Amino acid sequence: MLNHKLSKEELSYWSDWQQHQDPQAGEYLVEQYLPLVDYVIQRFMISLPKVVEKDDVRSYAYEGLLDALSKFDIKRELKFETYASWRIKGAIIDGLRHSDWLPRSVREKVKKIEKAYLLLEQQNSASVSDEEVSSYLGITKAELNKTVSEAALSTMISMDDEHFEERGIMGNHHAQSPERHLSDRMTKESLVRAIECLPEKEKITVSLCYFEEMKLTEIAEILSVSVSRVSQLHSKAMLRLHASILAVHDHY
Repeated sequence: MLNHKLSKEELSYWSDWQQHQDPQAGEYLVEQYLPLVDYVIQRFMISLPKVVEKDDVRSYAYEGLLDALSKFDIKRELKFETYASWRIKGAIIDGLRHSDWLPRSVREKVKKIEKAYLLLEQQNSASVSDEEVSSYLGITKAELNKTVSEAALSTMISMDDEHFEERGIMGNHHAQSPERHLSDRMTKESLVRAIECLPEKEKITVSLCYFEEMKLTEIAEILSVSVSRVSQLHSKAMLRLHASILAVHDHY
């Protein structure tokens, strides 16, 4: 069955592109879905450290769009925007992963911070404060915040590697072993609990960012804080959530 959410004109361009690789149809489709590239990039901006060039991210995203256009099956009952968003996101993450932008020293600090979150929050059965984490690690609160900000995208990439694959879209979930299926279910349940246990402002930031799909500036206005503070709240939330995933794996 064809995707009837597309207009007749769009279906015609899709047909010309997929059957004949018609250049005019290809140009039309790229132009049609370029706003999707901008949208996905905006979602990544909340986690991008200053060392990452936005032009590089745009290049990765554009490659993801082209990949989606070449592989999308118009006969499936799936919106192209949904499929392409995952392809674009995957292309950005792959590009950033291979660019090796994060120094090893920072990676090591991140691992220590994640382990501190994991240990302290398991001991306390509650979210821990910046003061508790920095005291445990023997660093200042400023050093903690700096490392968290620098490593936010690294944590996001790591989470994507482990659990946020596009199984639901690509259909790989049918081939999962019972053990993998159980592990995934446990991870999702753990994340739900972890989000509920986040400090209030971090929970609000995650909710507004990923469920309400608000921009940084909009979240900052709601919380009455600076945009950089929202980015910091998001970074800490990602570290806590990644720590919860590690906990599931250690248990499993």
